[in-house]
Amino acid sequence: MTDNNMICAGIDVGKSHLDIALHPSKARLRVTYDTDGLKVLDAFLQEHDVSRIGFEASGGYEWRLLAHLRAGKRPAARLQPAQLRFFAKSRLKRAKNDRLDAVLIALFTASLEQLPALPDARFDKLAAELTYLEQIEQQIALVKTFAETALSEAIKRRHLREVARLETCRKAHLLRLEKTVRDDCDLAQRLELLISIKGIGLRSALCLIIRLPELGHASRAEIAALAGVAPYDEDSGKYHGRRRIQGGRERLRKSLFMCAFTATRHNPDLAAFYTRLRQSGKEHLCAVIAVPKTHRSRQHNPLSQDRMDATIPQKLNMVAPRWEKGDSRGRGRAL
Repeated sequence: MTDNNMICAGIDVGKSHLDIALHPSKARLRVTYDTDGLKVLDAFLQEHDVSRIGFEASGGYEWRLLAHLRAGKRPAARLQPAQLRFFAKSRLKRAKNDRLDAVLIALFTASLEQLPALPDARFDKLAAELTYLEQIEQQIALVKTFAETALSEAIKRRHLREVARLETCRKAHLLRLEKTVRDDCDLAQRLELLISIKGIGLRSALCLIIRLPELGHASRAEIAALAGVAPYDEDSGKYHGRRRIQGGRERLRKSLFMCAFTATRHNPDLAAFYTRLRQSGKEHLCAVIAVPKTHRSRQHNPLSQDRMDATIPQKLNMVAPRWEKGDSRGRGRAL
């Protein structure tokens, strides 16, 4: 728990306005979410000598606030919606509106022993560019489905032309993103080390660099949890449930899955490991997900030879046979 005299601010981010609440002070404020409103926010925080600030991730609307607070060198934390939802439930709070959300965020921020670090500013633009690339890929998959189900040949040809156009955009954007990463010496080094691992191509390496900047600086358990591939216990008394993966960064987990899927076909050691799992009765998905968590060999771990000693192949290392794969609700299902 923080010092009771510490003033903490909770900010609820909306599309057009910000709601601010202080704890333990009862001061409240609503400002427009624009340049003028942010100036008023700065004055309000300065007036009340706010020591730390918390705000909820809001589907991208929070990025401007994040950049503003970072530029002002204010101690701030971007909080997960799930954290705040469970915190509200623990306090038996059912009512919800923007002002109450700001109060809740302030209370939660005050309860933290220390603020989680804000992401490196270098990754803000890179994450946005990668998201755009993923959106193009989603459009390609969607239009391909349209083409496959088109009843008219003329309509099918139009869809295929659109697929070709999107593919051109995807390739061009991937090259631009690669150039941006290579312009940074540190990130360029990481990229070269990652693509040297069999089964990790340019697309997957870029995702790992951008979506998992903690790679090489966190423990294997932390990396596994962040990537969403850590199996969690579900035991109670005499009941011993199967382990399930859940949580983590969904887009990163999808990329990791494709990485492992490719590696089982192009990396001899991993292919042999995958085959052994399948022959022992493990389901296909369980075996594929187990691949990046059981590969220990140093020859596939070039990052450990540098200061970044935690690759996906090594640091996602756990026993796999008891796994289940979580669904979108985070509950998990049998593989």
